[in-house]
Amino acid sequence: MSLDELAQRVNSIARLTGTFTIRSGQIASEYFDKYRFEADPVLLADIASARVPLLPPDTEVLAGLELGGVPIATALSLETGIPAAFVRKEAKAYGTAQLAEGADVAGKRVTVIEDVITTGGQVVISTQQLRALGAIVDHVVCVIDRSPDHGGALSAEGLTMTALLTRAQLDAAESARH
Repeated sequence: MSLDELAQRVNSIARLTGTFTIRSGQIASEYFDKYRFEADPVLLADIASARVPLLPPDTEVLAGLELGGVPIATALSLETGIPAAFVRKEAKAYGTAQLAEGADVAGKRVTVIEDVITTGGQVVISTQQLRALGAIVDHVVCVIDRSPDHGGALSAEGLTMTALLTRAQLDAAESARH
């Protein structure tokens, strides 16, 4: 399947129209619901298959960021056999009280997995936390890059971002629908 076809499928399931209050408090007539493509098992499997070639070959652990990166990392783990870790925004005070659950990240080459990157702020924070745990983190792989500067905040943190799809590809898929 081509990336254009994948962009059309992701766009058709995740782009919603209506009235939505976005994080900034502004009202928008369009909303991109990333959880819709993450919850579709066939589309999620196709996304994982398409992302395998984007993974650095020395990846030892896939670190899915809470919440959207977790199903993507799980699907990639199933596709590749690479262990996954699930990274919380903050460690809980009970249970194992760990920031990263699942596979051990200490001393491992970890690729951060995210669904959509807009500013990269949470990726930077999580990367710093993973590095503090001893992870070697140089790469971020996302499904969609919506950032205006192709992840400038990530580059400043010494990270290379690879995206399966861009906002421009999704916008082109939307234009083709009409």
